[in-house]
Amino acid sequence: MKNDSRTAAQDCQWDVDGLRLTGLAWGPEDGLPVLALHGWMDHAASFQELGPRLTGCRVVALDLSGQGLSGHRAPHATYNIWDDLPQIAALLDQLGWEDCVLVAHSRGANIAALFAAAQPGRVRALVSLDSLVPQPSDDDVVTTLRAFIEQTRQRQARPARTFATREDYIRRRCDQGNSRQTSEALADRALEQVEDGFRMRGDPRLFASSAVKLTRADVEAVLRSIQCPVLNIWARDGVLRTRPETAALARLGAELVQRYETIELAGDHHFHLDPPVAQQMAHAIQDFLARQSGR
Repeated sequence: MKNDSRTAAQDCQWDVDGLRLTGLAWGPEDGLPVLALHGWMDHAASFQELGPRLTGCRVVALDLSGQGLSGHRAPHATYNIWDDLPQIAALLDQLGWEDCVLVAHSRGANIAALFAAAQPGRVRALVSLDSLVPQPSDDDVVTTLRAFIEQTRQRQARPARTFATREDYIRRRCDQGNSRQTSEALADRALEQVEDGFRMRGDPRLFASSAVKLTRADVEAVLRSIQCPVLNIWARDGVLRTRPETAALARLGAELVQRYETIELAGDHHFHLDPPVAQQMAHAIQDFLARQSGR
């Protein structure tokens, strides 16, 4: 492990399923075990503000496979959200953690909810940032499978996107709605320098449709099966505002999860990268965890 002086993080790596997985870690090794899962096409550095603020915790932020510095899956493999679940279980085994707190953002929060439902004995608590569960699909299975086949083939044939300069990547993220601060923070781990500029590290297959999508009944079953306490933290200018259907999922979570709490904090979808908000978030998470341990 190598120390990262900018964030007081440790660089980590593990071999799981024949893949080299990477990540960042903060805090004492004997601290409360916290596994952090990032959002789509992000990486472990999205927790560089929140991770070190969770005092008394051993926070391990994973680069999910195909993202950040982690390896890409084999050519025949897929990136459906449930494909990450066995790798998360194997990583917990390698860390020597019987269970942990999951802190997860966006797509990572959807993955974390599935894991908490399917492996309740391994999750002490779930903290979901600006998401909770996958949006149920109204498409029929044949339409979804058709998109999966066609988009996967297209993405396999398409080279990774390249930018002439690092600044071009940052400007593109800003144009897509990310703040300058977020775009800067995510640039280095998302890019690798090549002869003609900077190439995105993320596997292009992550842009393809899933083979199958969850129905409303599936989503409800997941929420009912989450036995651990859940803290759902929403960004005031995040997906609740931009995607009205997400508000319905938040209400469903409040109805179906046995122990569910929710709060809103200022900021956009990547609010955990804003230092003042990350500080508020860390206080809220630690207060939540303290109350659970006192029960």
